[in-house]
Amino acid sequence: MTLQPTGNDAFYQARAGGIVDTFLSYPDVRAEKAKVYDFIRKASRDKETQEMEMPAQYMFKDIPAYDEIDDPLELTLSEMERFGISRFLTNITEKDLAKRALTDHPDKFWGLLNVDPNTGMDALRLIDATVEAWGDQLKAIHTWGTALVPQVPLDDKRMYPIYAKCVEVGLPIVVYTGVPGPRLPMSAQLPIQLDEVCWFFPDLKIVSRHGAEPWTELMVKLLLKWPNLYYSTSAFAPKHYPQDIVDFANTRGADKIIFAGYWAAGLTLDRIHAELPQVPFRDHVWPKFLRENAEAVFGAAPRPYP
Repeated sequence: MTLQPTGNDAFYQARAGGIVDTFLSYPDVRAEKAKVYDFIRKASRDKETQEMEMPAQYMFKDIPAYDEIDDPLELTLSEMERFGISRFLTNITEKDLAKRALTDHPDKFWGLLNVDPNTGMDALRLIDATVEAWGDQLKAIHTWGTALVPQVPLDDKRMYPIYAKCVEVGLPIVVYTGVPGPRLPMSAQLPIQLDEVCWFFPDLKIVSRHGAEPWTELMVKLLLKWPNLYYSTSAFAPKHYPQDIVDFANTRGADKIIFAGYWAAGLTLDRIHAELPQVPFRDHVWPKFLRENAEAVFGAAPRPYP
């Protein structure tokens, strides 16, 4: 049975305490934003992907687009204030913009480090160097094995040194599950692969992005089974959150579901925050979903450099 919300007041009260959004792709003018996805075009084979500004564009309407921006960081800060976002999780390997955000506004941004397991020991050295350089501003490691060349599945042997290093430095890892939006093979991000990973690394916090569809029932079983596994809502407009995930949050999974928008990759902040109050979460879920779960997973500092 689907549980209905007890009213929107709980959402607005939770929002008043600040929102932690665990997905940020900085806004930019069309030509520059399109370049961000060149690595996906490289891994894709169909002609349409090469021509789309955003490789999963066929799935989204009203993708954020800007013809002119004076400063993407200043725009981000103003939008954070407008929508009650107190903190964003940002990829410090994306561009110098993120490094400026972390340096100039450490109270508003957390760092996320992207690594490529195909690089072997260089990936581990990069993690060590980034922990040493950024300290407690670095909050997570990130790998999207589906878009790498060659692809790296979640349970691949190339991932295990990355997982072990995350445990060593005390950082969670962000990965992806479900059928990918870009036209890439999906076998690298089948949710079932997380079962063995969670078993082998019980000390590792794992956050799954991008929905896990169509295996959301399986994902709920894994989230219930493994205390170190979490789910973020990235790449889904709130009105399309999977019902299995909403029901799980409303029952036994209130501590396992983490808010992630999809700005400025595929969704506008206006749409995200217009739809959020309509999600049928129960009252007690909202502060956990909007802030507390992210703080519990990402809020800790890395362990002292070994």
